[in-house]
Formats: sequence, structure tokens, C-alpha cells
Amino acid sequence: MNSLRPLEIIGGGLAGLALAGALRRAGAAVTLFEAGEYPRHRVCGEFIAGLSARTTARLGLAPALAGALRHREVAWCRQGSPIAIQPLPAPALGLSRHALDARLAEAFVAAGGDLRTHVRVTELSPRPGRIFATGRRAGSAGWLGLKLHAVGLRLQRDLEVHLGCDAYVGLSAVEGGRVNVCGLFRRRRLAAAGALLLPAYLRASGLDALADRLARVEIDPESFCAVAAVNFDRRVPAQDRMCLGDACAMIPPFTGNGMAMAFQSAEAALGPLLEYAGGRSDWPAARQSIQAALRRRFRLRLASAGALHPYLLRPPRQRWLVAMSRAHLLPLRPLYAVMH
Repeated sequence: MNSLRPLEIIGGGLAGLALAGALRRAGAAVTLFEAGEYPRHRVCGEFIAGLSARTTARLGLAPALAGALRHREVAWCRQGSPIAIQPLPAPALGLSRHALDARLAEAFVAAGGDLRTHVRVTELSPRPGRIFATGRRAGSAGWLGLKLHAVGLRLQRDLEVHLGCDAYVGLSAVEGGRVNVCGLFRRRRLAAAGALLLPAYLRASGLDALADRLARVEIDPESFCAVAAVNFDRRVPAQDRMCLGDACAMIPPFTGNGMAMAFQSAEAALGPLLEYAGGRSDWPAARQSIQAALRRRFRLRLASAGALHPYLLRPPRQRWLVAMSRAHLLPLRPLYAVMH
């Protein structure tokens, strides 16, 4: 295509990188601004569930996903013991953000894209051709995300989800014999710092058995990262900014669908942005088309995940889930379908 109008993407996470690469390979002129650098670790489940072959093909993701582990079963655990084993309808992918983001960035540059790292854009007014993929929207919620990699940790299933008091934690394997340990916790005042903060939160949340398992294996301190004020919004907002990925909407992490949603939001934006870049539509039409597509695709998913989320966090509600599971009344497959 002949790119008559340049595009700029602010934020180089999954949505920004995937979109930038696909746009550039289609001939659009794209500049991507990223405040950090590659490779680096991010707070992320590193478990990609619900990513279709169609999305992978449209965005050209196959090279970046090469070698990802295939995960087929989830063990839901409480007090260290499985309460339900969930076979996945389709394999989920296990790949660290340390590897995946770097691969996507390299592919964008190889396609001729203009990647500007260590650049924090401070003038954030919306304007034609500007896409915001800046990560989660600011919030004041009292939740904290913590993540690290453990080496040599044996898992009961491909993914373990451990339910604690005001917390849950997911464990799944990524490349290099590592296990990603990533949790959502209610913020507490704890006398710990760095990589020791995650085990301290596990014990404070009643997940002592999991903390004991981590104490017996090697922890990579460089992989530890944290993010505060984690907030979940069930709405895809209508706004004058063109927002994608977590900047558009953030699904609760227990679904394992956050990474796939980032890619899907990039896919939804690809066609309208190419129309705009080629001079075949104006910016308001492109923005409205993308926002409508995002609402259609994510509205029910976000609402369903948001309604179930509180039942994973508090012990009384967890006991209700355990009873439902043991009575075979918990419809895991239909719930998976509606939230992916």
C-alpha cells in the first residue's frame, strides 16, 4: 500500500508491538515510542489462552511465538490441594515476556519500523494517527501484581492456580526450564523487599505450602517485578483517544486471556488503521470502527470475568466454588468459552 498518513503508537507492550509490526509489513509508516527497553521482564501470567490461528496469521505472530510451550490442563488449588482439573479446549501457549517482547520488537525493526526506546512521551493529547497502547489505565485500587521466575519447580499440571485470602497465584512453565509465578494480592504492609516480597505475600495470604515449594528451588532475582494499583474495568470505554491493549480494558488475570486480548485488540485495529493510512478513510471513522469492534468482541467477556472474579479472592466464596466443583455443578467449559 502507499502510506499517505503516518501512524504513531505510544507504548511498546504486546498490543503496540504486534500492531506496529503488522502495519509496517503492510506498508504503513509507523513510529513506536517505548519508555523502556528490550528485553525486560514484566508482571504477566505468560500464559496465552484463547489466541486463534486467525489472529496469529493476520498479525504475523508465528515467528515470535516459535518454541512456545503447549499447555493443556489447569489445576485449580486451595490450601495446596487441587479442587478441580480443567482440560483446556485448545492448548495455551507458555512464553516469557522477556523473550516475546524482544522478538516482536526485532521483527518491527526488521520490517523497517521506527522504534524509539527510552522515550517517554509526555504530550499525550489525542490527534489523528496517534494510538495509545500505554498499558493499564490509572486506578486507585488496592491490588498489587507480583511476578518472578523459579528454576526447577515441579508442577502438578501445566498451569496451577492457587486461591488464597485476598489473593490468587498462577504457576506455568515458560522456556528454559523456568516456571513463571505471578500473583494478584491485596496490598499489605510487609517487612520484605525485592524477590522476597512475593514469598512474603504468599504467606500473608495463607499460601504457605506454595511459599515452602518456592523456598526449595532457585529463584531468579532479575525476573522479579511488581506493579501497583492494579485495576479491572468491565467496560470498553468510548473516548476521543484510540486505546488498545490494557489501555482499552484489562481482564482479570485468572482467565489467562490478557495476552490474547492484547493481540486481538491489535487485530481489530489493523484494517481500519490501514484504511486511514492509505487515505481511504478519515480518523474519526477509523477510531469509531475500532472502538465498535472492541466493544463487540470484549464486552461479554469482560462482564463475565468481572462477575466471577470476586469468588476467587475470599475464602467463603472459594468454599462455595469448591462445593460446586465437587458436585460437578461448575460449568468449566462454558465459562472458559464465554471468557475467551
